[in-house]
Amino acid sequence: MILELHNIEARYGPVKALHGVSLHVGNGELVAVLGANGAGKTTTLRAISGTVRRSGDVVFAGKKLPRRPEATARAGIAHVPEGRGTFSELSVWENLRLGAYVRRTNIKQDAQRVFTFFPRLEERRDQQAGTLSGGEQQMLALGRAMMGRPKLLLLDEPSLGLAPLVVKEIFEALARMKSDDGMSVLVVEQNANLALAHAARAYVLEVGNVVVEGTSDELRANESVRKSYLGY
Repeated sequence: MILELHNIEARYGPVKALHGVSLHVGNGELVAVLGANGAGKTTTLRAISGTVRRSGDVVFAGKKLPRRPEATARAGIAHVPEGRGTFSELSVWENLRLGAYVRRTNIKQDAQRVFTFFPRLEERRDQQAGTLSGGEQQMLALGRAMMGRPKLLLLDEPSLGLAPLVVKEIFEALARMKSDDGMSVLVVEQNANLALAHAARAYVLEVGNVVVEGTSDELRANESVRKSYLGY
C-alpha cells in the first residue's frame, strides 16, 4: 500500500470540508475520486499534500506524513492542481527544470523521458508556457511533476476544458507511467465515465464524506452512481 488516509478532516477557517475521509491507493494503482462540485474532492488532494488544515493520519509508504508541502514533495508525492499551475512567463524547459528541484540530478535525462511521453513539449521547448494550448499546458504540468520521479501522482481534474483527443493522449500517458515506472495515481475527475474507464477502483464523495467505494465495475453497476454520475 502506497497511500492510506485515516479519518481525515479538513477545514477552511470555521468551515469543515472533509468529515472523516478514509481511502487507500495500492502500489502502481490508479484510483479515482468522483463527486459533484463542492463534494470535497480537491480538498482531499490538498489534505494529502499538506496545503490545507487537516486532522487524521496520512500514511505514505508506511510512514505518517507531516502537514508540510515540502515534506510531501520530498517523500515522493507530486500534486498537479486544477488549472495546471504552470509558470506562464517561463519557457517549457524552465518549467521542467523547476519540477526537478527536489532531486537536482539527471535533469536532461529526465526531461528526455518526459519528451517521449509528450513529444509536443520538445517541439515547444523554448516557448513560453503561457502561449501553449490548454492541452499542452496540461501535458507540461504532468511533465513537470514527472521530473521529480514521484511514487504517487495527485491529479486534479486533468480533463477539464480539454478536447477528447487530448484527454485520451493524457490518460494513455498516465497508463504508460504506471506500467513503466510503477507510479501510483490518485485522480480527481468530474467525468465519471472517463475516470472509471481508466481506474482500478474509485471513491464517491458527497459533502465531505465517502458514500460509495469499490472497483470500477462495481461502481458502474451501482444504480445510484449510474443515475447521479454516469447518466444512464
